[in-house]
Amino acid sequence: MPTRLVFLEEYDTRMKTSKMRLAALFAGAAIFAAACGGSNGTPAPTTAPSAAPTDAASPGESPAGSPAESPAESPAGEPLSGELTVWHSYGSGGGETGAFMKVLGEITAANKDLKINVVEQPFSDIFNKWQTDVLAGGGPDMYIAPNDNLFTQADAGALANLNDALAGKLDGFNQVAVDGSKADIADGKGPQLYMVPESLKAVAMWYDKSKVTTAPATTDDLLTAVKGGLTLGLNQNAYHSFGFTGAFGGTLMDDSGKCVADQGGFADAYKYFQDLKAAGAKYYTDGNALKQDFQTGKLQAVIDGPWQTADFTKALGDNLAVAPIPAGTAKANPFTGTDGYYINPNSPNIDLAVSFALQMVGTASEQVLTDQAGHVPAAPGVTINSPIVQGFADAAAAGLPRPQRAEFNNYWGPFGDAVNQVIDKNADATATVATACKTMNEANGK
Repeated sequence: MPTRLVFLEEYDTRMKTSKMRLAALFAGAAIFAAACGGSNGTPAPTTAPSAAPTDAASPGESPAGSPAESPAESPAGEPLSGELTVWHSYGSGGGETGAFMKVLGEITAANKDLKINVVEQPFSDIFNKWQTDVLAGGGPDMYIAPNDNLFTQADAGALANLNDALAGKLDGFNQVAVDGSKADIADGKGPQLYMVPESLKAVAMWYDKSKVTTAPATTDDLLTAVKGGLTLGLNQNAYHSFGFTGAFGGTLMDDSGKCVADQGGFADAYKYFQDLKAAGAKYYTDGNALKQDFQTGKLQAVIDGPWQTADFTKALGDNLAVAPIPAGTAKANPFTGTDGYYINPNSPNIDLAVSFALQMVGTASEQVLTDQAGHVPAAPGVTINSPIVQGFADAAAAGLPRPQRAEFNNYWGPFGDAVNQVIDKNADATATVATACKTMNEANGK
């Protein structure tokens, strides 16, 4: 079979053979649409980029605090043969797409009998569409996405358990990324792997250093800078804003999963959001609009993630810089998420899918994604050459690993509403946080 990399405009759920009652769909997917700047739904190109295989980088310091001793490259193994359908949501025109396609081209060039059908899905749809199709008995072989809904989908039976398939194959990988690939669904097995980890993501402050001489280091500095004319753009949601709650000493949940945000810190952070708006900061409910305003110079600083690296670099060049979210009484703690490959339990090609995913996250592949797309690598032996990528590696190391537990699923709705209430209606921050925490606990039976 010749090497083929196929891009599909539509995915035919040809495997749908049964009807199952679907688990309730969740609010997290919609809220996180802004996090990765949603796809425009344009059909992907019909030809693959040709590229020579990239040599593995020499071992360096592992990102986000993972050990660097004896780094092991993900094994290439025997040549892969067969056909897989893979979903992604990088977006047809985004900078991540080019690096992703380059790696795909290298993998298929090295595996002459491997056919990959690539399907782009809007980020706002990918989690719900996957769960709907898989629980109906169909779906693609695999998809790559953040661990936004890892627990929910594992608990619903919409992900293949990869614990045995990955045994011994993630040695040397970033431990935060490995832990972020696990879920404990209370089946008596303990935390199990449901994802092949690819990269870590946490938000930080992008800024134009031709206009911002020194990035604000503290929340007081940031407020003073905005009052003095700094044009700051902020995504208005419970994801991008979360790091400020840690900066003011807030804690979302205790060890039992009970919301304790009303016990301090969160209300201070939410009041701070109001202060920033009053000082002139602009809040956006459309992440693409914020992105465009930063790229065209209407904004001098924004808080967003490493998925914007290629596009921001293209727009600002050497003037682009990144700094941590400003600290308050403590360091900011943005959510640290893990991106990776999930496998369909219905797929007849689970072993092939795992082998393909391991090649996609191997050292050589991750060097491309790190250099060209700003990914913070999960794989060992990848050298971070960019101060921007290193900045996001530091942000991921300082962040709060996204909780993989049932109670966390009920954070998004109440606290997304709370953010909107305090920003749009200038609601009392203390009362609004108390209501959100009570709502979350009631949903969790706490």
